[in-house]
Amino acid sequence: MDERGGGKVTAVRWGVIGTAGIARKNFLPAVREAGGEAAAVAGRDADRTSRWARDNAVGRAVVGYQQLIDDPGVDALYIPLPNALHAEWTIRALRTRKPVLCEKPLTGSLAETEQVLAVARETGTPLWEAFVFPFHDQMRRLRELLADGVIGDLREIQSNFHFVMARRDTNIRMSAELAGGALLDVGCYPVRLARYLFAAEHTSAWAAADYDPGGVDMSTWGCLGFPGGRRLLLSCGFNRAQDTFSRLLGTAGQINHVEGREPAVHPGAGPNKESFTPAVRHIQAVVKGEEEPRLLAVDTSLGSAQALDDLARSAAAQAGVPAS
Repeated sequence: MDERGGGKVTAVRWGVIGTAGIARKNFLPAVREAGGEAAAVAGRDADRTSRWARDNAVGRAVVGYQQLIDDPGVDALYIPLPNALHAEWTIRALRTRKPVLCEKPLTGSLAETEQVLAVARETGTPLWEAFVFPFHDQMRRLRELLADGVIGDLREIQSNFHFVMARRDTNIRMSAELAGGALLDVGCYPVRLARYLFAAEHTSAWAAADYDPGGVDMSTWGCLGFPGGRRLLLSCGFNRAQDTFSRLLGTAGQINHVEGREPAVHPGAGPNKESFTPAVRHIQAVVKGEEEPRLLAVDTSLGSAQALDDLARSAAAQAGVPAS
């Protein structure tokens, strides 16, 4: 059992590196639902970070990401920085031996993902990429349905993730320098879902995309082939109404699934109020020594990074633009 100052850890103290909207909207409510403590947040500007901490009921504000990483009053770290900053600050965090939850995608490139995972293996520090849906009961039940043969042999997954982006001129998702774009931001979800449900890595990739003048993909669509003739058909983007729908098609039927809801063919209890809660609960249990870590990035992230890289290169080739 992990201990703090000679006593048992009761509430895991989280440090948030950056003042991102996803931390405010998704992560902090889950920490509270899971019984954790939002101990500190780090930013670059003292006034803005202090205001963010006050507005979001975070214990204290820290100026500078490294200062928070080194802070002895923090047990675990959450990194919701822009994609292009994930690698540097995740590596720095891993070297402190504090468990790390990094926003998806783990990094902005395949090469950086390989670097981060190498440090995770070297240090032995638990690292999770913030795909939280594999921790949900719905996903467990979905896999049980597939294992029971409810739709026969799963042959195809059709998965969408779209939303209409407001204020594109100020959104970091529209910055090529910060590794923005639809594929990395939301296309990563269908990729992770297919790898999770097929329990395999892709064998082929094709994609096309619409790019803005700055070289960022506004929407991407394509296909990943998997062993045995199975496939993922994915569509993602920033210019269509909210859509997080997936269809699983098998030899004897289909399952329709919308993120956060029960699979259409299977009744059961509803999900946690906050989407991050099951993942946060698990990480806190690891910090306390109550559970062994599972779904670690060293076991789950490289295949997604390779698939996203292959899709991005295919789309760039189709459009005749340089691959990022």
